[in-house]
Amino acid sequence: MKVITVVLCFNSKKYIGECLESLSKNNSDILVVDGGSTDGSGDYIKGSPFMLEGGPLLRLIETDKNLGYAGGNNVGLRYTLDQKADFIWIVNPDIVVDPKALDEALKVMLTDAKTAVVGSKVYFAPGYEFHKNRYDKKELGKVIWYAGGENDWKNVFAKHYGINEVDKGQYDKVREVGIVTGASMLIRADALHQAGFIDEKYFLYYEENDLCMRIKKMGWKMQYAPKSKVWHKVGMAAGIGSPLADYYITRNRMLFGMRWAPLKTRLSLIKESMKLLISGRKWQKIGIRDFYLGRFGKGSYA
Repeated sequence: MKVITVVLCFNSKKYIGECLESLSKNNSDILVVDGGSTDGSGDYIKGSPFMLEGGPLLRLIETDKNLGYAGGNNVGLRYTLDQKADFIWIVNPDIVVDPKALDEALKVMLTDAKTAVVGSKVYFAPGYEFHKNRYDKKELGKVIWYAGGENDWKNVFAKHYGINEVDKGQYDKVREVGIVTGASMLIRADALHQAGFIDEKYFLYYEENDLCMRIKKMGWKMQYAPKSKVWHKVGMAAGIGSPLADYYITRNRMLFGMRWAPLKTRLSLIKESMKLLISGRKWQKIGIRDFYLGRFGKGSYA
């Protein structure tokens, strides 16, 4: 059984080292795809202990430009399939993983031949909680960001179970879910061969939800593995409420919703989009405009 971990790096020099160090304690080769970083991330990785002969880093692939989450991870996915990997573990660079995170995800994956995607229990990394003054010091590192999830089809948002709750064992059961976050996503190669790669129209945001929907449509299952634990520096990579988030979330929510949501919801999205064109923030307006003009991929955001 061959597992390869894919980490997409874009200007991640400040935090990817901690991610790679934690991954080195899991039983997997590591592939880093650097998507045109301008902060010296590529040189930093080349000079890290993980590039030493006999180290856990399989290789570093550097692209000439930023291909987004979708395109950058697809570079890694194509490489892993060429290497005949049986499973691919996508991990974001702002994630720190438990030493048993991969083993526990694999246990859940291997209990059912129809399981295609397994998601970890994701905590906020200490200091990155949405509500920083809500928790005692002893609770930091135990605040849940994702403990399984579903699509909220009424509002076309991803619904995370347990978000902002302190983990007290209330989400410790393995269960089937509707979506798995791309922050830590173990994928069966056979399912990827069948469903195809990540849709690069999205570039950033909603792309893993779309992949989950396509995989599910093929008859595969997605599961949540509570003993596979990781910590997420939420907002470190893209920025919460940033112009970048405004643009891609607004545009791609339309793309995802019009592709997958019920008719009633799609009609509501169209109505909402007209309001955003008039009174939305700058990059929300541009996101709506680009959706209707069919400007996908990186789109207008520079």
